[in-house]
Amino acid sequence: MNKKIKKGDNFLKLIPKKNLKYQWIEKEDGRIQIIIPRDKILDKIVRKFFKTPESFKIDLDKIGSFIFKNIDGKNNIEKIAELLKKQFGQEVEPLYKRLITYINILRNNKFITLERRGK
Repeated sequence: MNKKIKKGDNFLKLIPKKNLKYQWIEKEDGRIQIIIPRDKILDKIVRKFFKTPESFKIDLDKIGSFIFKNIDGKNNIEKIAELLKKQFGQEVEPLYKRLITYINILRNNKFITLERRGK
């Protein structure tokens, strides 16, 4: 039951999962804020000398927040696309291009991982 993704896997069938290293909150307006700790050794040195915060925050827009909320470890990318289309309609077109780009940004920043469903 190997869940690692392979080159030939259908991207839309992959399941995004949140990286538990990062905390996140839902703000009053329903938008998501990802909290990124600055806990590496260099970060600690910089914080000490320049009085920088222990973490920094990234505020997602309404569409990004909707996507992030629907990354639950069960929904695959295709299902998230269906939910996006239902919620936002034409506002998210071109749907798959935008969604795949956004998922890749989240993945490249290590906010999520992608897995395939075990067989």
